[in-house]
Amino acid sequence: MPVSALSVLSPDALEGYVDLSSVPKHRYFGTADVVERLRKAVPFEYVLISGLDVDNYRFGEGVSIDTDLPPAFLEAYMADKLPQLDPFVVAGKSATEVVVESEVYARSEVPQRLLYLQRTFGVHDRTMVPIARDGMVYGAVGFARGTPFNRDEIQFLELVSEALHGAFTRPLMERYAADQMRLSKGEMACLSKASLGLTSEGIGKATGYQLDTVNSYIKSATKKLGASNRTQAIAEAIRRRLIA
Repeated sequence: MPVSALSVLSPDALEGYVDLSSVPKHRYFGTADVVERLRKAVPFEYVLISGLDVDNYRFGEGVSIDTDLPPAFLEAYMADKLPQLDPFVVAGKSATEVVVESEVYARSEVPQRLLYLQRTFGVHDRTMVPIARDGMVYGAVGFARGTPFNRDEIQFLELVSEALHGAFTRPLMERYAADQMRLSKGEMACLSKASLGLTSEGIGKATGYQLDTVNSYIKSATKKLGASNRTQAIAEAIRRRLIA
């Protein structure tokens, strides 16, 4: 699958894409101000932001990637189905802390094709920060450069990676996540009003919905979000950036 020259951080970048499935899965952003600022703190050559917190778009599936890696490297990596074979990625799926490539390679059998691609394109010493929710890794931010990161650098990258992941995934989540999770306009409206502290009666007055309709929307939205009650549903919707 070809890599598209698309930066989700650019204004109107997602115009014309009707849903999440229509957005190119592998996106080469070239340069980005937030990345260049981070490079000044910890030098690195490449960065990769992967995974969304919605079904079928989580880290390791290779279906949502923003990166400045050489497009030819990523295209060959995906064409050879290396995400399923790369011990670095496999380790990242269940990681609870930063994953360092050299440590993983020391205890794993590494595909020769992967080593060849890394040598050819100069993608070395990858370091990955997993992004997790409730113990489930749904995203990751990976960095690479010609020399290993030291402990202080890794600690800093770990500190900022969730914010960096959020910067790149926020435009996608805000535009498409509700549709991807099949939340209706009514469910979104009721959750949004509930997040302001309104009771069901208050939500009904604010939206024009009947009380039974409000409660039905809240109940169905709670189920879709995998929450156990209204409060958890509101928190989950905010965390997923479905509501402000």
